[in-house]
Amino acid sequence: MNKLRLIIAREYMSIVGRKSFIIMTLGMPLLFILIAAVPIGLAYLNDKGSDVQQIAVIDETGRYAAALHSDDMYSFVALKGDTVTNAREFYDKSNGSISAVVIIPRNVDSTGVVNIYSEGTITPSLVSMIRSTLADTIQNAHLAALGIPNLQQMVDKAHVDVDVRSIKWSDEGEQESSTDAAMGLGFLLSFITYMFVLMYGAMIMNSVIEEKTNRIVEVVVSSCRPFQLMLGKIIGVGLVGLTQMAIWIVLLAIVGSVAGSAFGISNVSPDAVSPEALASAKDMGAMEVIMRETLSINYVPILVNFVLYFLGGYLLYSSLFAGLGSAVDQASDASQFTTPVILIMLIAFYAGIACAENPMGPMAVWCSIIPFTSPVVMMVRLPFGVPTWQLVLSIVLLFGTALAITWMAARIYRRGILHYGQKASFKDLFKWIK
Repeated sequence: MNKLRLIIAREYMSIVGRKSFIIMTLGMPLLFILIAAVPIGLAYLNDKGSDVQQIAVIDETGRYAAALHSDDMYSFVALKGDTVTNAREFYDKSNGSISAVVIIPRNVDSTGVVNIYSEGTITPSLVSMIRSTLADTIQNAHLAALGIPNLQQMVDKAHVDVDVRSIKWSDEGEQESSTDAAMGLGFLLSFITYMFVLMYGAMIMNSVIEEKTNRIVEVVVSSCRPFQLMLGKIIGVGLVGLTQMAIWIVLLAIVGSVAGSAFGISNVSPDAVSPEALASAKDMGAMEVIMRETLSINYVPILVNFVLYFLGGYLLYSSLFAGLGSAVDQASDASQFTTPVILIMLIAFYAGIACAENPMGPMAVWCSIIPFTSPVVMMVRLPFGVPTWQLVLSIVLLFGTALAITWMAARIYRRGILHYGQKASFKDLFKWIK
């Protein structure tokens, strides 16, 4: 037991003591923020930093060109007296000052078809703008043609924007919940589980291969059993992962508390709220609504189950990586063994994405119970609530399978760790297991 503790401490301190670990632990939350902020910033710069494009409009009906208003991206110029036949000639004579020519045909009221001509590919934003603007304008023209007094005003008055809000019944009363926030949290936990299990599993495999290549392992196994060495590596690296997550949870709690105080909602808790209070949320700013939806989630049971599934998934896959890493002499030879494992993890990740739309469907239920996919898929389902029997069955199967895989990996590790010179095959691995 003392030898196992020494191996765990050595693996743990060798990683935690590195500057790269400290930089990664503190820099990863910032990286996530940048990943979320960069697309928004690029979209803003794309809208504000680009030159205004000149778009010529030929309206054969003479009624709809005025509906296309210029903005920061496009400047519409109506061409009076021009026909479709000389549109290309006008485009060529513009020497590039005109980016495209929009032609509204005479039969647009019946066909709803508008043509855009250009030498290059038309941007989606231009197509979307013209489609939405002309669709509303043509619809209003059709309503006006019916000759019913005040019909347009009646249609506008009858239009209602429906805002759907989720409210859960519980013993404490009615609790506000957010489908978008739950889905976002599920995706985040699923991605973290997938990324960390893969990253730390590969870390264990590289450590095994490095010690085997440097012949350090021959000295180590002379004073401890191979199973102790493999288990010490798995537990030590697993503790590194838990340490990193604990630091992130603390940082997240601090950021959430500061953000909540900034928006005046730091005291929000999953207590009972009335429908009137929910209705008043329409008057709140967008950021405050997002904060309220985020803080309305009960994170304690989700984080507890997240740790359990992370440990089970990590134990299952890391033991596979350790066993397979012991069967090769160089990292370049490990791909033949690790490719099937990585494919299984990719299937689990994409299954989680597919199950997000229907977290209670048959596919989601089965994938959250199967041990090889449950650590990722269950993360998507947890924020939506999972029946207790499914949760218990999934955890039992996950840890039972993880222990069985660890036992098989230990048998491979015991023989493969001192196997040199000849590349092992899957047939050899099965022999070692037997």
